[in-house]
Amino acid sequence: MSLISKSKSPILSGLMGVCVGDALGVPVEFSSRSVRHVSPVIKMQGYGTYNQPPGTWSDDSSLTFCLADALSKVLLTDQLYPTLANNFCRWYQEAFWTAHNQVFDIGNATAKAINKLRKKVPPLEAGGIGERDNGNGSLMRILPLAFCYKLTEFPELIKQVHSVSCLTHAHPISQISCGIYVSIAVCLLEGYSPIKAYHEGIKKVEKFYQEPPFSAQMYHFSRIMSGKIQELSIDEIKSSGYVIHALEASLWCFLTNNNYAETVLTAVNLGEDTDTTAAIAGGLAGIYYGIENIPQEWLDQIARLEDIINLAKCLETAIN
Repeated sequence: MSLISKSKSPILSGLMGVCVGDALGVPVEFSSRSVRHVSPVIKMQGYGTYNQPPGTWSDDSSLTFCLADALSKVLLTDQLYPTLANNFCRWYQEAFWTAHNQVFDIGNATAKAINKLRKKVPPLEAGGIGERDNGNGSLMRILPLAFCYKLTEFPELIKQVHSVSCLTHAHPISQISCGIYVSIAVCLLEGYSPIKAYHEGIKKVEKFYQEPPFSAQMYHFSRIMSGKIQELSIDEIKSSGYVIHALEASLWCFLTNNNYAETVLTAVNLGEDTDTTAAIAGGLAGIYYGIENIPQEWLDQIARLEDIINLAKCLETAIN
């Protein structure tokens, strides 16, 4: 598999960045930070929380791949939402885009939304709209939209990001989180350094969130929008499944480390929602550092590696 490390595809780098981070975190999900401090994850391992073999990825990667698959077929057309809804239902019912033909991890908000989709609720009306519906389930899967940034104007891309979030997480807090993340990812794809991409990314989306329904929620994002999230101490960073915690933690991990491995291992060793924090941080780190910076021994253990490589090629072909 050494040829994969020679790929210059930012799409493959981003998808693998998500997937490898996810797989590193799966065996220790829900473990505390104090346990991870005593026994830090330093390599790809298996079993643990879900009793899965090394290299197994979870719903984070599955739903990311479902989005990449939908985009590779219909791009940013009106068919994106029904196609993605169908992919989500196939994942839930048929184990579509799972590591080992098994769904073993699913968030409550995502499960509720997919059950609505199965009952033919319109895709953009399926996601939860309550304050308690702000888990990180849409943020963890949103990265593939960043790869489409050349296909449309930036305001339209952010609108699409919000809509794709709404399939499972429709509250403005979740939509804003996805918008900020994709904006930063686009800046990385445009060649900015991590800190510059962070600053430019938050500046580019800020104007979209000055009107209702977003404006009333922006106080939640004050630490991110300050442009100084990287200056916080580790004790100030939370790593729960709450979407703002996930966004803060992933940005902090990305901005306080200097390579892919350190970024995702830092994320995993924050504890709690280990796989998702590492997947979100890993997507940014994968884009910036490239797949050649992801340890080869980790890549070699990833389930369905060839299928992921082929998915990235399909999306790249569709976009270009």
